[in-house]
Amino acid sequence: MQFETLPGFREFYPEACARRNHIFNRWRHVARAFNFLEYDAPVLEPLELYIEKSGQEIVGQLFNFEDRGGRAVALRPELTPSLARLIGAKANSLKRPVKWFNIGENYRYERPQKGRLRAFYQFNVDIFGEPGPSADAELICLLTQALQAFGLGSNDFKVRLSDRDLWLLMLAAEGLDEAGSATVLSIIDKLERTERAKTVERLSSVMGEDAEDFLSRIEEVIAIRDFETLRAYILNLPLEGDLADQAKARIGNWEKLLRHLKAAGAGEFIQIDLGIVRGLAYYTGFVFEAFEASGEGRALAGGGRYDALVQKLGGPDIPAVGFAMGDVTLADLLDGKSLMPAYMQRPEFIAIIGGADERDAALGDAAQLRALGYQVEYPLKDSGFGKQFKAANQSGARFALIYGSEELERSAVKVRDLGNGNEAEIPRDQLIRQVPALLESGIE
Repeated sequence: MQFETLPGFREFYPEACARRNHIFNRWRHVARAFNFLEYDAPVLEPLELYIEKSGQEIVGQLFNFEDRGGRAVALRPELTPSLARLIGAKANSLKRPVKWFNIGENYRYERPQKGRLRAFYQFNVDIFGEPGPSADAELICLLTQALQAFGLGSNDFKVRLSDRDLWLLMLAAEGLDEAGSATVLSIIDKLERTERAKTVERLSSVMGEDAEDFLSRIEEVIAIRDFETLRAYILNLPLEGDLADQAKARIGNWEKLLRHLKAAGAGEFIQIDLGIVRGLAYYTGFVFEAFEASGEGRALAGGGRYDALVQKLGGPDIPAVGFAMGDVTLADLLDGKSLMPAYMQRPEFIAIIGGADERDAALGDAAQLRALGYQVEYPLKDSGFGKQFKAANQSGARFALIYGSEELERSAVKVRDLGNGNEAEIPRDQLIRQVPALLESGIE
């Protein structure tokens, strides 16, 4: 019987694994450049953790079951709840701001389709303990640099920036309370995917006969693309007292955020788009999503501020902001733009061995080179020089280390540059010392 991979799951043969690791390596490099620390968390968590964060409806999207201890558990669909739990458990002892990142696999029981699988990896980056817009800016800058690290530019992607706090102020100006605002935000989140007539019908449950005009006002806001227009719109809202003060303060936060992004070189990637509200109710301020500049395909990454989540999950009151980027949509984009390298693991050295004594010498040198982190291949069975040289040329190795009887008598090894065919003989006791120069300059 031939078993097959389950729907929505992937196997990674060496070439595919190398492509995946290329993505992981770029993610790690950028996160560490911003001085974020890597962490990890269990892939199996109490089911209640996800229900508490997202509501009972999340259960249908999970791989969940009862374990042998009678506990309701689930494979993690995302990392944020686990992270909030970890932060909450040690919040008082952690030096703030907490800047952490993770690369891990997540699982969702949903219909597999292009860009969306049941098992996928995500790059999660979060900051805890800093309420000001500098933390939001730091994460958006990291996001843009992470995408640039793959060769993507401002013609390839944009970060669409929005603000749930501004929406709450605008909806307060419409006379909506907290519950009504939450309903409207959930409708706005689905606006691009819903027919206009259906949207009007949904809004009528909140706005009654004014639903059509209300939608027109929403569309006017969503069409705003420059900050000066946005500033004028917000400051002209019919708000009084504390709400008017909140509007002015929020515009101040926008000014700080945009100034930081421009100074850090991320300004060209930013697109103001109030159509982004991030449907999850736990978001509390700035929200953002990275999309292909063409507007095609799924979002590449998404995130925002979630200041209340740690406390909601039992921890202290601590501000938080973060984003997640998936490997599936990113790999699809890189493939489409021919930016994913064709990976093949190539050794730096491959040994060509004459006989038993020569093999002993080769194994000794290989052991030293491998201990220093160099990749060394050698033949596992005896064969003639011709066959070995053919294998060496096919291996993609940079250099062949040739051990013949004459070289052995002179306690030397002949090194051939497989790129240009040039050779040099090196005393074996000098090989380790000369390897860095060989790798840098080759053999002229």
